[in-house]
Amino acid sequence: MINGNTEIIAHIGYPTHTFKSPMIYNPYFEEAGINAVVVPMGCKPENYPPFLKSVFTLENIRGALITMPHKVTTVGLLDEVTATVRVAGACNAVKRLPNGRLVGDMFDGAGFVRGVQRKGFDLTGKRVLVVGTGGVGCAIAASLAGAGIAAISLFDVNVASCDALALRLKDNHPQIEVRTGSNDPADHDLVVNATPMGMSESDPLPLDVSRLSPHTFVGEVVMRTEMTAFLAAAQARGCRTQVGTDMLYEQIPAYLEYFGLPTTTADVLRQLAKLGD
Repeated sequence: MINGNTEIIAHIGYPTHTFKSPMIYNPYFEEAGINAVVVPMGCKPENYPPFLKSVFTLENIRGALITMPHKVTTVGLLDEVTATVRVAGACNAVKRLPNGRLVGDMFDGAGFVRGVQRKGFDLTGKRVLVVGTGGVGCAIAASLAGAGIAAISLFDVNVASCDALALRLKDNHPQIEVRTGSNDPADHDLVVNATPMGMSESDPLPLDVSRLSPHTFVGEVVMRTEMTAFLAAAQARGCRTQVGTDMLYEQIPAYLEYFGLPTTTADVLRQLAKLGD
């Protein structure tokens, strides 16, 4: 029930028909007795900069979830951003401080990292390979860099994108060894497929799985199916794995904490979600 005390979390993007967050957050809010609601707000790119400012003039707004195509534009519209945003080059969460300043963070990568950590994998001092340096790959790399890894290898067919991410990592995390140019998974503790490969059954694998060590943890971002061909091949090598949808559910507790709302676990969110409705 929405009433005069309900707080709004704006979910801003375009188009909105693909949005899944309202069907995950709102059932949780109802179950937990939290008087808040996630509201989809369709905004085209040309209208977005003034709209973001205006939506935060509302007195009952708790924050905003930012999605495509606005994540990159948002960075330049805020008063303050985190190192994660600077490395990722994008922002997907905005809130207003008591002094009126708009601040932003990025949780796409946090979802991936939290999932890996919750499965008992300690990232401290680890060597990581991220294949794919588009939006999600940049976000994952940014969050991994903040989790204490020792070295990261980046690969993308778009060399310029890969090199730009490497530079941002070096600028913000000079203690981390950064390499580019190879998708060889050998000698890495964690390997991430952050490419769209796996969306179609005819897609090639993102790397040579015969080079995977059984001790390597393998993560996926593709959500079309839980067990992609890449994850199946990694499991056949003896690797522990993380499915793509874990990243979605695991980032929501981070959002809730950021907005100062009572948090929960990914397992609870999965149980309550109404994605099929």
